[in-house]
Amino acid sequence: MKRASRDSALSQKRITRRGLLLGAGQAGFLGLLAWRMRHLQVDQADQFRLLAEENRIKIRLIPPARGQIFDRNGLVVAENVPSYRIILEREEAGDVEDTIARLGKLITLDPEELERAREEMRRSRIHPVTIADRISWEELSRVAVNAPALPGVRPEVGLSRRYPMDQEYAHVLGYVGPVSDRDLEQIDAPDQLLLIPRFQIGKIGLEARREDMLRGTAGTKRIEQNAAGRVMRELDRREGVAGKDIQITTDSNLQSYIHARLEGESAAVVVMDCETGDILATVSTPGFDSNLFVRGISVADYKALLDNKYRPLPNKAVQGVYPPGSTFKMVTALAALEDGQATADDTVYCPGHLEVAGRRFHCWKRAGHGNVDLYRALRESCDVYFYDMALRVGIERISDMARRLGLGVTHDLPMTSVADGLIPTKEWKRAARGAEWVIGDSVNSSIGQGFVLTSPLQLAVMTARIATGRAVTPRLIKSIDGVEAPTGHGEDLGLNQNNLRNIRRAMYDVSNNKRGTAYRSRIVAEGMEMAGKTGTSQVRNITAAERAQGVRRNEDLPWERRDHALFVNYAPASNPRVAVAVVVEHGGGGSSVAAPIARDVTLQALYKGDPPLEAYPAADQGRIRTQQERLRNARPQYGPKPSDRA
Repeated sequence: MKRASRDSALSQKRITRRGLLLGAGQAGFLGLLAWRMRHLQVDQADQFRLLAEENRIKIRLIPPARGQIFDRNGLVVAENVPSYRIILEREEAGDVEDTIARLGKLITLDPEELERAREEMRRSRIHPVTIADRISWEELSRVAVNAPALPGVRPEVGLSRRYPMDQEYAHVLGYVGPVSDRDLEQIDAPDQLLLIPRFQIGKIGLEARREDMLRGTAGTKRIEQNAAGRVMRELDRREGVAGKDIQITTDSNLQSYIHARLEGESAAVVVMDCETGDILATVSTPGFDSNLFVRGISVADYKALLDNKYRPLPNKAVQGVYPPGSTFKMVTALAALEDGQATADDTVYCPGHLEVAGRRFHCWKRAGHGNVDLYRALRESCDVYFYDMALRVGIERISDMARRLGLGVTHDLPMTSVADGLIPTKEWKRAARGAEWVIGDSVNSSIGQGFVLTSPLQLAVMTARIATGRAVTPRLIKSIDGVEAPTGHGEDLGLNQNNLRNIRRAMYDVSNNKRGTAYRSRIVAEGMEMAGKTGTSQVRNITAAERAQGVRRNEDLPWERRDHALFVNYAPASNPRVAVAVVVEHGGGGSSVAAPIARDVTLQALYKGDPPLEAYPAADQGRIRTQQERLRNARPQYGPKPSDRA
């Protein structure tokens, strides 16, 4: 009995100890759980609240409106238009192919666009991609209504670039296009804007060179989504800053006229304001439609541009370089006059050639010009006179004068690949060709052949500087957001005024003396006369056998072997307002092809529209009337009509 009672007490004691241990364990676990709950709910509350908000709230960038571009008269030449597209968020879409299949039942999907989107998704699973672009408002609405059944799909309204004057400004403005991998690789710290689907940036031309001004700054918006990803509401918005508007110096009516006047030619024309340096027109033909590149040009369209023998893609006005031919003769003459090696009245005998170091250098006139002074040499474009000047003055002084007049230097314009041309020196030949300069090189250079290369832009600058005696520099941007940019008026060149007057008098005779090479293309309106210089640059060597047989006419040669035709001028001769440079690739003679174009362009610039027929020689007025009617019908008219002008 006693033993049973003792066993019962011992058992009870054991149970009580175990209960205490178990209770203590439970109490400790509950305490730990309470501490953990407090840590999560109090100490880490802000962190988890932020994570919850991020799952519920999305922050999206708002692309800024790209700055617009206007011509000097306020006409828009690059604008923004609404663009409707469908965006796919890869991380929210789940089964992408299933989502695309369901989307395809609502709208028509372009296979090429889809393949491009799949390629973008393979490169990045984070960034959204564009599934459909340039869709209609009806299609956009259809997708918006069915958004709950299309996870990750988002209809969007954005802005896209449009060039209302397409080909006429293609080489000036360039174009924008979607950001490519190559674009991102060239930027150290990419702007988040560049990651927006199909965000457009400048690729070439002014659009690319002033991308920093035109792009603007992104805004942001916070939106609330439900569990299905449907947007419930917009919580707040911070608007971005639109890009800056740019006004350029070109005149759209003049630009349009020149483009139409050069139809059928591979050519370039630059028109400068002699007072301010404003580029009133810069045209390269044939052109191309910039709008084709905005969303990605097709392979067929791009191949057609590449295969065109007239090369529509390069900007011949600033990028193309050509031997300037006889338009360079003013440089050689000024170098000799300034160096005191000749006066305007000194004469040189031209028998049709000049023997130099055992080699015969020919004049374009086989019978020769006889005794010529500066005025007759420029008026009739005698080559032998300038050969002689080169022997007197040397290549270094000729090159120095060329650069002083704006040749062989890069003019800082916001355009792609502005060429600096080539004005050779002895040091240049030694470094570039590994050979010493020879006297024949100087002779060739004196008439703008040999190594000499210039662009139409540079020739226009040279002409403006001769006309004014100032270091006029070209200006393409007139104002930015209404703030006027500095002009290119320029300082005095420091040239002898008598020497400049002699050169100008000779250039006046080129167009207004009956023996001048451009007399047939003169302006007869009183006070509007132009002073100029013809040029014809060879693209091939003429052999002795060809000379003996008589050189074939340009029109009898294949197009690629014909000479380039050039003409430079300023007008009015008594009070220069505009300077013009014309280059027609493989056009033939400067007097017969380039000079008539330059005369017509000059009159359009001076009269700001079609000039009266009385400005032309009587023999040309019938042809000009027909030409004016044809060109008026062939090109758009911008702004007020000529008859409405004051």
